[in-house]
Amino acid sequence: MVSLNDVKKAHEEINDIIHKTPILTSSLLNVRCDREVYLKAEHLQKTGSFKIRGAANAVKQAMAEGACFITAASSGNHGQAVAYVANQLGIPAVIVVPEDANRAKVSAIKAYGAEVEYCGLTSADRIPRAKQRAKENNGVYIPPYDHPAVIAGQGTVALEILQQVMEVDVIVVPVGGGGLMAGVLCAVKNMKPTVRVVGVEPESANDTFLSLRQGEITAISETSTIADGLRTLQPGDLTFPILKEHLDDSVLVTEAEIIETLQFLMERTKQLVEPSGAAALAAVMSGKVGGKNDKVAVILSGGNIDLHQISNMLES
Repeated sequence: MVSLNDVKKAHEEINDIIHKTPILTSSLLNVRCDREVYLKAEHLQKTGSFKIRGAANAVKQAMAEGACFITAASSGNHGQAVAYVANQLGIPAVIVVPEDANRAKVSAIKAYGAEVEYCGLTSADRIPRAKQRAKENNGVYIPPYDHPAVIAGQGTVALEILQQVMEVDVIVVPVGGGGLMAGVLCAVKNMKPTVRVVGVEPESANDTFLSLRQGEITAISETSTIADGLRTLQPGDLTFPILKEHLDDSVLVTEAEIIETLQFLMERTKQLVEPSGAAALAAVMSGKVGGKNDKVAVILSGGNIDLHQISNMLES
């Protein structure tokens, strides 16, 4: 398990790499939701998402233990974060991506200084190859969420929220593999246990929702949600027990609710957020989270959105 002390140590370790992202507010949003809403702007984080927090902590820990090479399997935010951190710390990295990876995301990974290797179409192809590359080069494979150092790093966002939003009542978090949520819970439930923490998933990527109701890890067969960062098929072996013990509630949002939230963010707050990053706010805007007098903090987890995707969403 990850302790509060682990999260605090992670914050000290990564403070020289990450941004302390701002809290954004909107009077129009407050009126729309009929409560005070505070947006934790992780879409303005370095590399465009919260993922750099866990990546920085895990890479630094690996280097302290003697690693001289880093690998990851991801064409998205995790891959970009690991590439950036490795480059900043002067350690070579290989990011294994699917053969059909988005060219813009691959370009970003390369721009951050990592080598890119294409392998297969699924994580079942990529992960073994990334682990093999690490083993061949006296390196360490950094998973996207199911790792204690990654969880502790992601939990640092909660430390900042508790400092920035006085007397917060509810913290709303998007859930994919559960690394961000597990980290938030490890911090919040040890510092302010009365604060409610609510997880949000798309209806078609509801593996954690189902797992919590079954009381055990339950996989789904597939998902095609617009929120590509939340397209996990089952929660992590390390993350799920933390969620099972501490999570106060889990809710689902529709694709239409996510798109409506993205449009609101762009049109009314001038913030460019990716679908995964908007899922938590979609739950608040649709009335599924929080009471009328609550102070609700919402994590906008990322802003790495494809420009072509924006035009498609605006036409929806």
